[in-house]
Amino acid sequence: MNSSDQTIATPRRRLLITGVPPQKVIDRAEASFDVTLWREPTPIGARLAGEAQGHDAVLVMPGDKLDAACIGALPRSVQVLATYSVGFDHIDLAAATARRLPVFNTPDVLTESVADLALFLILAAARDTTSAERTLREGRWGPWAPTSMLGRSLQDQRLGIFGMGRIGQAIARRALAFGMQLHYHNRSRLPAEREAGAVFHDTLEGMLAQSDVLCICAPSTPELRNAVDARRVACLPRGAMVVNVARGDLVDEPALFAAVHEGRVGAIGFDVYRNEPRIDPRWLDLPHATLLPHIGSATTEVRTAMGMTALDGVESHFAGRPAANLLNPETCH
Repeated sequence: MNSSDQTIATPRRRLLITGVPPQKVIDRAEASFDVTLWREPTPIGARLAGEAQGHDAVLVMPGDKLDAACIGALPRSVQVLATYSVGFDHIDLAAATARRLPVFNTPDVLTESVADLALFLILAAARDTTSAERTLREGRWGPWAPTSMLGRSLQDQRLGIFGMGRIGQAIARRALAFGMQLHYHNRSRLPAEREAGAVFHDTLEGMLAQSDVLCICAPSTPELRNAVDARRVACLPRGAMVVNVARGDLVDEPALFAAVHEGRVGAIGFDVYRNEPRIDPRWLDLPHATLLPHIGSATTEVRTAMGMTALDGVESHFAGRPAANLLNPETCH
């Protein structure tokens, strides 16, 4: 065989995934890359730099904290990052951009799933289903009485949506089916056709005063951390319910605890917290509280779609194609 007839195989790019996604995602990844899966149950954290040696791309989990030092320590072989999440507050995006490291996330695919869970939490808070279930499980269910285990109907309750993005709008559509009155606060007013009849408030305080139920859907940004603090909780009508499907750092947790114990907040439904998964133990002592372990995107369909979207971004980078889920497009200039 002449040397001209010989072909030299191009080495496949290597991808490190710092978790174990659904099998369909693994199959897709292995079709395009040599894949390394991080199978330990703990976040990879400071070990990322060592584990990423020789890899061209890294797909991280939301529990992996990539601060500036971690990103700076990544081997030069790493050309692209992706995160298995919509939120990217666990990644120092400025540090990645300074290193000209593209970062991709997974927008859009979990909107409906999170909105479903938000409605579940609103219903659970209104009917105090956690307390009712505990009554049954602990054998304390007695004879029927007209005033036992009373909750609230959602009909005509005022729902205040803090953050009217895709998820907030999906929640609004669902809430209309329960006869709720809609209010929202956003950085700017939406076009009328996207408001679902909701009343816009240009201040958060103004919306809170009109909210029998507060649903937090805003993004985690430095400006919004602790946005729901003691002063703003005091703006709510007494006995209002608070639901959070966004990020834990939007809420001043000690202020919320105090408001629940005082009865200013009547019930809560939370899926997100500070310092997950090692949350403040005071959460567990709250009355009238439905607490879930950050499962807003936890359906087989959504977690699979998230992985596929992340891989779309990584593959688009190596193919030189534009991608809508690129968080720092300035890295492509």
